[in-house]
Amino acid sequence: MEEKSSLLCCPICGQGLSREAGRYLCPGGHSYDRAREGYVHLLPANRKHAKEPGDDKGMTAARNRFLSKGYYAPLLEALQALALERIGGEGDVLDSGCGEGYYTQGVFQALTGAGKAIRLAGIDLSKPSVRLAARRLPAGEFAVASAYHLPVGTQTVDLLLNCFSPLALEEFHRVLRPGGAFLYVVPGADHLWELKQVLYDTPYRNKEENVPYEGFFYDTVVPVRARMGVSGEDLKDLFQMTPYYWKTPKEGAARLAELDGLDITADFRIHVFRRDRAPLAQ
Repeated sequence: MEEKSSLLCCPICGQGLSREAGRYLCPGGHSYDRAREGYVHLLPANRKHAKEPGDDKGMTAARNRFLSKGYYAPLLEALQALALERIGGEGDVLDSGCGEGYYTQGVFQALTGAGKAIRLAGIDLSKPSVRLAARRLPAGEFAVASAYHLPVGTQTVDLLLNCFSPLALEEFHRVLRPGGAFLYVVPGADHLWELKQVLYDTPYRNKEENVPYEGFFYDTVVPVRARMGVSGEDLKDLFQMTPYYWKTPKEGAARLAELDGLDITADFRIHVFRRDRAPLAQ
């Protein structure tokens, strides 16, 4: 059976993987089964620090429902525009912390819709999230894996996305090609401010910082801001997909449950970096 080129590599020996029906293989003889949805598990047992790491089924499903209704479309559109600016006729894209694949799919569609030849992979610790991502975008490759041990070869990626996910700078620098772009999405100062006012007696705004990282050039910061009218089950999903779901006092959660709807600010910052051509200092 003909093998297809993969952006992923073996988490044990680091050699490139090839795809066959139902599995991934490396030249060293390591084999990884592909799930029915098409994703692969590339998180070795000695790097698995919980029985079910990452977001659980409930949080994943809530985020999938909420994002699929377009509430964060302004952020996706900004990411699509940045990706189109930074990828030429062809390129390899990695979404580190891809979640259920909403942004991954949107960026892929923008690039391929512009006629660009793209290989794309997404990784996340959460198996429920990766399962949904693989269903959402069959043309991509998705793996359960850690951002701190990316199953991707050195200097193989042209564009790296990181939306509200762990910042594994050494790994990002390793996998990006010199001059490759890194889009880092973080909450702005007022992100979900009205929701926080309901949940907490003394809410605080997010701190905004422009931090230069070793090995990267700072290109720009792109602000994205929008107002959302969120009601009913969508408001419950928004709450469940945030870290506040686990941190909110019972009184705050009860106040939110009494509301029919809420006008909420979505406030994001996309930090745009380019990988330096020099290696990181040791």
